[in-house]
Amino acid sequence: MKSCVKYKNGYIALTSAIVISFVIMAVVFAVSFTGFFSRANVLDTYFKEISKFVAESCVETALLRLGTDPTYQGGDILTLNGDECSIMPIDILGLTRIIKTKSTIQEATTNLRVTASFPTLTIVSWEEVESF
Repeated sequence: MKSCVKYKNGYIALTSAIVISFVIMAVVFAVSFTGFFSRANVLDTYFKEISKFVAESCVETALLRLGTDPTYQGGDILTLNGDECSIMPIDILGLTRIIKTKSTIQEATTNLRVTASFPTLTIVSWEEVESF
């Protein structure tokens, strides 16, 4: 009868070792997937930041062109270091000009809408909008 007890102790130890191994493997997989997905999130944030800078460059270019040519209408596509942005047609509302720019980098899109007084080109508002 003592020999039966020995086998039960070994069975419990073996089962415990298997369960502990599965728990450790689950923790390792969870940590590795977390690292993988956080890398993707960092990359998305990076592309959004680049998209924002490119769209801001288009706004500055549109303001410069308005300053040198008061009849500038927009509707241009600019390439900056291989990245593109669009200056939409400029809206004229009395003594204000509304400049809209759009930049998409790897599915990260930035749409800016800037209102500037004319002819001084002082910025009245600068905002990111979801879409035009």
